[in-house]
Amino acid sequence: MTFRPGLNHLYIPGPTNVPDTVRMAMNVPQQDQRGPEFGAFVLSILSDLKPIFGTTQGRVMLFPGSGTSAWEAAIVNTLSPGDRVLMARHGQFSTLWAKMAVDLGLDVELVDLAWGAATPVNEFARRLGADREGKIKAVFVTHNETATGVTSDVAGVRQALDSSFHDALLFVDGVSSIGSIPFLMDDWGVDLAVTGSQKGLMSPAGLGILGVSDKAMAASKANGIARSFLKFDDYALQTETGYFPHTPPTPVLQGLREALNRINREGLDMVFARHARLAAGVRAGVQAWGLDTCAEHPSIASNTVTAIRTPAGVDAREVIRIGLTRYNTSFGSGLAQLAGKVFRIGHLGDLNEGMCLTALAVAELSLRAAGAKVPLGAGVAAAQEVYEQDARVVALAAE
Repeated sequence: MTFRPGLNHLYIPGPTNVPDTVRMAMNVPQQDQRGPEFGAFVLSILSDLKPIFGTTQGRVMLFPGSGTSAWEAAIVNTLSPGDRVLMARHGQFSTLWAKMAVDLGLDVELVDLAWGAATPVNEFARRLGADREGKIKAVFVTHNETATGVTSDVAGVRQALDSSFHDALLFVDGVSSIGSIPFLMDDWGVDLAVTGSQKGLMSPAGLGILGVSDKAMAASKANGIARSFLKFDDYALQTETGYFPHTPPTPVLQGLREALNRINREGLDMVFARHARLAAGVRAGVQAWGLDTCAEHPSIASNTVTAIRTPAGVDAREVIRIGLTRYNTSFGSGLAQLAGKVFRIGHLGDLNEGMCLTALAVAELSLRAAGAKVPLGAGVAAAQEVYEQDARVVALAAE
């Protein structure tokens, strides 16, 4: 392997940087997951996750695995093969979720969109309104499409359901949003909200995390499909006792506990404000380069990841390669149909202004080396303007 001095600058949209305090919290001896203290420890995690999900009414369940395990748990517990579901494909992760639904035997009604669009609220409303017989059993929304840097309007989809007097379950993929941007499970009427430990929650991969409404729990009890490892009934006991039905990744839980402590110390509103501020600076930098983001409109641009389109004749894969080999910096790649056309800067989790300025500075060097005619310092200066102005506003508010 090539020797690369210094720290690797990690600007992928997940797994994200793990803070030192979180890493140290995981450096503990293995513990007895059936011991007398373990249940209370897990219950404290579940309690602190509920405000992050925006719920007082729902349950939060922890599944060994990743966000994908929570995706599957949500589907197999509440839906049956042959059930019709309404989904949109507008990026790699919404595409993968649709593939899982097909693989699990669901009848998937798809709305295909350009990669860079958001969930089509008006089209969903039209289809839900036309579904007089209630054949659609669930609506799936990718809240933050990580591949394209686009955030969708979950509240708008809930309004579409309510205005159509439709009883479908509302599934939301919040893997790259929950813990970084506002998520209001109760207010939006979300029945199943999916995330993982490795994004905004600043921990290693190893836990799929699922918010479950009372309506979804009732659907799981009415569902006669056989389940075993992912059975809600077993994980519902976890929410009451703190004990897992299967072996949990105990070091990851220790890390997640410390990550939640960090979020609590910063304050959830301040976490959201920081992500908005950092994202605004990155987008200003991209604009100063004269480049476009993948998001079709600024109103749907994500505060957790920016997907940047490279100019014609410049391969985004070369930008990523140069960033890593010359500057020990990892950018996110363009996925599937965006391969070679897009590179991504993830700005979520344990991140500050200096780190984002570094990402922009290295991106400028890498873009130029790959053949893009971007002015050195332009992106950094534009982001500095944003961060300086925001710092003044924060300072005035504190006085």
